[in-house]
Amino acid sequence: MTERAASLLQHRVRCADDACVIDGEVRYAPVKSLWLIGMAGAAIIGGTVYFSVAAFVVFMVATGVVLLFGHSLGSHRKLIHNSYQCPKWLEYLLVYLGVQVGLAGPLGLLRQHELRDYAQRLPVCHDYLRHGRSLWTDAWWQLHCDLHLASPPHIELEARVAGDRFYRFLERTWMLQQLPPALLLYWWGGWGFVFWGVCARVTAGVIGHWLIGYFAHNHGGMRYEVTGAAVQGRNIQLTSLLTMGECWHNNHHAYPGSARLGLAEGEWDPGWWVLRGMQCAGLAWDVKLPADLPVRPELRAVGERATLAAALPLAAAPEQT
Repeated sequence: MTERAASLLQHRVRCADDACVIDGEVRYAPVKSLWLIGMAGAAIIGGTVYFSVAAFVVFMVATGVVLLFGHSLGSHRKLIHNSYQCPKWLEYLLVYLGVQVGLAGPLGLLRQHELRDYAQRLPVCHDYLRHGRSLWTDAWWQLHCDLHLASPPHIELEARVAGDRFYRFLERTWMLQQLPPALLLYWWGGWGFVFWGVCARVTAGVIGHWLIGYFAHNHGGMRYEVTGAAVQGRNIQLTSLLTMGECWHNNHHAYPGSARLGLAEGEWDPGWWVLRGMQCAGLAWDVKLPADLPVRPELRAVGERATLAAALPLAAAPEQT
């Protein structure tokens, strides 16, 4: 077994041997596949038949809301990385909106993220976990299949998440949670609002999440390098508004516990802008930045950002509390 970085000692994932994230088989996942096919089919057929400008506006607004408040602020920066604190009612609302993206339940999404994050920090991992195949192979794998590891590692979720009744409820019913907005949208604008406000929104969220993930591990600029890692994160410029700041993935690999993802001038980060507003309104506190995170000896600056990075603590390991 290779020596692991000190930043992995507090990780949620535990395994005795590196083979736990290497040896495995990619298998077709019927429920996962049919979920996307059903949503995409309904969006294409129903969205065409019932198209209207109003329905398209609903799609744009609903997608923006669930990506910004749900996926970025709720699921990723709060639930997974706990990079800021907020009232419990607000946390629940944000995570609920994250479930509306249609990727998975909150606990399942957290486990998927942690497994992938842990594996990518090791010297070698399965290609599924690092987006290591061609675009089309990766699309098939990520959107229609699951990875079955021969000896999967143990993932220990802390009590604040694993024992939460609301999160456990959402985990059991995450697909059904599309029904409340569907009923509301049908009442408001008929089938057109449902096809665009639910089916098209979920389709865009699921495919968009995969597509950004693929490019964020294969193409794009790098300001930092995590030495000894199986794959490096990449910054995908020109998509900052579409991704609500999640496109600055090289920054995120360097400072996973930071609530701010766009670190340099010109790196737009809508999630951070909203979080700053929440902080000013007293709705967020203990907001973590790179300077607040533990030192990571394996992190080094590269390229044009080496000078800027020298002023930051090349350090940040995610806080797993």
